[in-house]
Amino acid sequence: MNIAKQIYPAIMITVVLTLLLGIVYPVVITGIAHVLFPHQADGSLTERNGKVVGSELIGQSFTGPGYFHSRPSAAVNSSGPGNTYDATASNGTNLGPTSDALIEQRIKPAAEALHAENPNVPVPVDLVTSSASGLDPHITPAGAEFQVPRVAAERGLPEEKVRQVVKEHTEGRQLGILGEPRVNVLLLNLALDDLKPMPPKN
Repeated sequence: MNIAKQIYPAIMITVVLTLLLGIVYPVVITGIAHVLFPHQADGSLTERNGKVVGSELIGQSFTGPGYFHSRPSAAVNSSGPGNTYDATASNGTNLGPTSDALIEQRIKPAAEALHAENPNVPVPVDLVTSSASGLDPHITPAGAEFQVPRVAAERGLPEEKVRQVVKEHTEGRQLGILGEPRVNVLLLNLALDDLKPMPPKN
């Protein structure tokens, strides 16, 4: 048996496949994506006044009372400004749905705080639980509706006007059957700022 005859084809196949699948294919697909879907290929970034303020695909923390708040996240950089979502730490919690620690230490305190904010409405589950990635940019329409009274009062807007903005930014199921209706928190808050900016803090 000639080992050289076996090693040479193996090396050549490895080199050719590496070039094709590791370089040529990614470059071609990236080029096609930039031509056909430039916004998505660049990260679905959102700009205001020439400055990137976020991505439609990555959640971020909104803590001001005049803004709709995102879902809780296990991927939070507590040392960053405003406890920002950290995309490099994308993860969920290791605590299972029946975990006493999850229920007692996270869900109950969050639910009690939200209940104090809006005592007459059941707290939507997505406002007290994190997503699998920890970076979900969406909340449910129920999660948005729950926050309408606080946001409207803080901005000095009628609740119905805020509900209208929520409705305009509620996305339906993909292809009519996939996923659930959802609201992109970043786009919703930007729309509210366009409608009536928050007054500067003293």
